[in-house]
Amino acid sequence: MDGGQGRPNGQINVLGGILASCSHDPVTGFFRDGCCNTGPSDQGLHTVCAVMTDAFLAYSKQAGNDLSTPMPDYGFPGLKAGDQWCLCAARWEQARAAGCAPKVRLAATNQVTLAICTLEDLKAHAIDLN
Repeated sequence: MDGGQGRPNGQINVLGGILASCSHDPVTGFFRDGCCNTGPSDQGLHTVCAVMTDAFLAYSKQAGNDLSTPMPDYGFPGLKAGDQWCLCAARWEQARAAGCAPKVRLAATNQVTLAICTLEDLKAHAIDLN
């Protein structure tokens, strides 16, 4: 499950286009390449390009994944509202079910996300639909 399915131009987003960059400040992605690329080693499917909110960060911390506290030893700056981050698809779906999913950038959300989240739900939270 690498999202690219052998395509030489890179991985594909949920809309069927080439996967766009999610964030380089802070640098995100399972591979810390700024994109929500995935591969066999990405067991958590860090594939949803999410825009952090205070409500989501509080929810995630309460659920056991503190994304707001910096961890310099791991090169993690800590996230704040407005930051874009490649979030685990299952965590995004969990937050959606709890009513506090962050917004998403569809162009930067990997198509493998659709194994866990519906396109309809992602579109309902999209910031990049016309």
